[in-house]
Amino acid sequence: MKNTLAAMLAAAFLVAACGESAEQVATKVPAIDAGVSLAALFDEHFERDLEMNPLSATFIGDYRFNDRMANSNGPEYRAAAEALDKEFLARLLEIDREELGEQDRLSYDIFKINRELSLDGNRFPSHLQPVNQFYSVTNFFVQLGSGTSAHPFKTVKDYDDFLSRADDYSTIIDQLITNMKEGLQQGVTQPRILMEKLVPQIDAHIVDDVQESNFYKPVANMPDDFSEEDRARLTAAYEDKIVDTIIPAYQRISNFLGDDYNGSARETVGLYAQPNGEDWYAYMVRLRTTTNMTPDEIHQIGLDEVARIHKEMHGVMEQVGFEGSLKEFFEFVNTDDQFFYDEAEELIQGYRDMSDHITELSKRLFDVMPKTAFEVRRVEPFREASASGGSYRSGTPDGSRPGVFYANAYDIKARGKWAMESLFLHEAIPGHHFQIMIQRENEDLPGFRRFGGFTAYSEGWGLYAESLGKELGVYTDPYQHFGGLNAELWRSIRLVVDTGIHAKQWSRQEVLDYMYANSAVAEVRAISEAERFMAIPGQALAYKVGQLKIRAIRNKAESALGDKFNIKDFHTEVLKDGAMPLSMLEAKIDRWIASQS
Repeated sequence: MKNTLAAMLAAAFLVAACGESAEQVATKVPAIDAGVSLAALFDEHFERDLEMNPLSATFIGDYRFNDRMANSNGPEYRAAAEALDKEFLARLLEIDREELGEQDRLSYDIFKINRELSLDGNRFPSHLQPVNQFYSVTNFFVQLGSGTSAHPFKTVKDYDDFLSRADDYSTIIDQLITNMKEGLQQGVTQPRILMEKLVPQIDAHIVDDVQESNFYKPVANMPDDFSEEDRARLTAAYEDKIVDTIIPAYQRISNFLGDDYNGSARETVGLYAQPNGEDWYAYMVRLRTTTNMTPDEIHQIGLDEVARIHKEMHGVMEQVGFEGSLKEFFEFVNTDDQFFYDEAEELIQGYRDMSDHITELSKRLFDVMPKTAFEVRRVEPFREASASGGSYRSGTPDGSRPGVFYANAYDIKARGKWAMESLFLHEAIPGHHFQIMIQRENEDLPGFRRFGGFTAYSEGWGLYAESLGKELGVYTDPYQHFGGLNAELWRSIRLVVDTGIHAKQWSRQEVLDYMYANSAVAEVRAISEAERFMAIPGQALAYKVGQLKIRAIRNKAESALGDKFNIKDFHTEVLKDGAMPLSMLEAKIDRWIASQS
């Protein structure tokens, strides 16, 4: 699109050079199409955004900026990001939306919402509490530098790039400490209990033997085709960088947390207790759900869904012949040896065995599937104690890096076999791997849509994918069906406890008590999940809110189309244009329904 604009301008100058007036030139140069202008705007913003966010570029397979990391919590960066949002929002509004086609209107609206949400979020001082036990650059950087994440370690340049990134990382750590000191002064801090969980995660990387460092793994796994000269130089450089830069950075933040921060961090766990906390949480709810629902409304939906799912669980209890209360059934599935593996690797292999089987079954409900490869990996030991039960990391559309389902095998006796099918459906196939990689492989979408996202859409799709179990041909074991119900129950409980923590001032113990009373959750997972909700307010709401909306949209389509309804076509329509706010998805499917009638 940029080339098209350049060609138009060049044509104008050539005509002018032949002696014609500016007015004559203007009549001969065609008016620039609104769609062309929009595409050029998107291209420019995407390029500038990647340059500002080099890690985002790395994760989508663009390695031009692999020698740097953005100090995204620094004042210069935050000011530049805000200026970029304001500039491009103003330029977007200069384009006449009414002159655009349907896809361009979708892109226009999504881009506008992104800029507005970003600018609105600047009201809240998230940069003053930049890390916690669930999301932290300290954990992220270990994955990046160990060779298990997006930064490649295939060429000499890849290795040199990471050495440069390590210098930026050291600067970032100092910025985090500076910001958290300011947060202490302003009364903006993380809950103490969360930060106490972060310290051992950090300390795991303060090692005496450089070869024991996760950052040494690229050296140990150096490609065979490197020359002896490069091998010797890089080995020495990595040893020096680990000892002189990386470990001292971890030591500095560990010392700060232990000596200064944790003793003054807050005892409360909800966002309500922060300055302007009520508005802050309302913003997070709007951001994560892409709706205008209030915390009270969401809380009530959660209570209603918990009651409904409990009734369905009683049906499973009857099917398996269990005599006793629902709470006793929870205790049974959480403690009986038949439901657990003895070794962590058995759990991981169990997920690997599912992969080909469920991929084949997915052909029943899907015509369009991602081309990107997929694999299962175990969550790394250094972060497994605080990690969720499973997570997905996207691959690259060019096939150079597969999508990965990370399965958590920490405390193997807390990982019931009955939870496995639903978790795989959500994180892998046909959940996040399908949704994210179909979006990223669609080269017709502008870059910000191919590689962007909305939590309610993506997590709503993941939970909707779980609900497809019986249609796909899984959940044939009643206990796996129970696992699917329990997973849905868990997302409903999240509506109750997330709003409970951040809007209704529930304590950590009140949250745990509610979980234990209403689900089959084991203690280790309950604690991990409760503290996750404390760390990332509003995120847990996206799953159930999104799933309910997608299911309601499907119900509407089935009712309207009757015998003309085709589930494969419906799934293609939901997925093909990528993530978007829920209201936009509903309007898009309404147009599709009208086109099918």
